[in-house]
Amino acid sequence: MTQSPTDPMRVFDRRLVRLRRDRAAATVGQVAPVLEAAADLLLDRLDDTTRRFTRALDIGGRGVVAPLLRARGIPFVVSMDLSARMAAREREPAGGLAVAGDEEWLPFAPESFDLVVASLSLHWVNDLPGALVQIRRVLTPDGLFLASLPGLGTLQELREALAGAESELRGGLSPRVSPFPELRDLAGLLQRAGFALPVADAARLPVAYRNPMALFRDLRAAGETNAVLARDPRIPPRALLPLAASRLPEGAEGIPASLRLLVMTGWSPHESQSQPARPGSATVRLAEALGVEEQGAGETAGRGPLH
Repeated sequence: MTQSPTDPMRVFDRRLVRLRRDRAAATVGQVAPVLEAAADLLLDRLDDTTRRFTRALDIGGRGVVAPLLRARGIPFVVSMDLSARMAAREREPAGGLAVAGDEEWLPFAPESFDLVVASLSLHWVNDLPGALVQIRRVLTPDGLFLASLPGLGTLQELREALAGAESELRGGLSPRVSPFPELRDLAGLLQRAGFALPVADAARLPVAYRNPMALFRDLRAAGETNAVLARDPRIPPRALLPLAASRLPEGAEGIPASLRLLVMTGWSPHESQSQPARPGSATVRLAEALGVEEQGAGETAGRGPLH
């Protein structure tokens, strides 16, 4: 079904996202250290489980995640990217495949993988709940899903600098930094998508730049420039970036670029997983377990029943 331009589910111009990633395929190596640090932070979660994985799907890893998965002993890894050029960075990978595909319409059969990893890639998806349902569908029972997204607070310094500069130059604002999700929403989204044992938490990846223009260059090199549908279609004023750069704070380490990562963990349901206890099935009273004196309803410590 075709969505109308006013459809509230459409926040991003997906065609533009693909074109930006096509262009970034030649430059993304410039930001590999940041992408690798974010991927390492996410994949460290694999150390918390004794489960061994044999078939992994890397969504939007930009040539960084798949090698790390293979280095962890996973024999078969499929790398998928919205951009065919970005996917081609994994040309003829050992022990896997590289394919172009859409995160909102995964081109894989049900139960194809026992691990799905999406490192800094799902924040350009219009229908995140739908994408999570698709991901759960391609997981085997007891398969694991790991994802990180930039969260609210990411690039806050840049957002404020651009807003101040544009307000001064044009007397108004247009969206120039992507909207980011909030942590409190993610565990609920995983649960709605049918994941078991959903967990969402946050981590911070500190990044600093010697000068503001290096930050702008890295965002472009990574394919992370503005693709919001509501963006101003006019060419930005020539003075916008220099003025915004002059407003960025500078510390001892350089220009800060806060990267707040929201990490999602969820399992495809399986009968072996722990389940919540049935109401009324407890065999030990809570007061006994806590080592305190049990009180009846309406009682307070040191007093008798309230009247």
